[in-house]
Amino acid sequence: MATQLPRAEQRRNPVLARLQRTGRPASEERHPAVALAIALPCAVALLLLFGGWEQMVTQTKAVADLIGR
Repeated sequence: MATQLPRAEQRRNPVLARLQRTGRPASEERHPAVALAIALPCAVALLLLFGGWEQMVTQTKAVADLIGR
């Protein structure tokens, strides 16, 4: 069972308090591949929904021109 922090400690560090309430050790981290699997579909959806593809192509051309000079 997770250790309960005093109320004052929970207000000072809510992230630590939440991690200790869930029973997940504060030192445990997600594998980078899991983070990528979560973030990549969201990034692709936003790219397609808001027309970011054209902007990305424009920026890539601008950077390529700067590198080529």
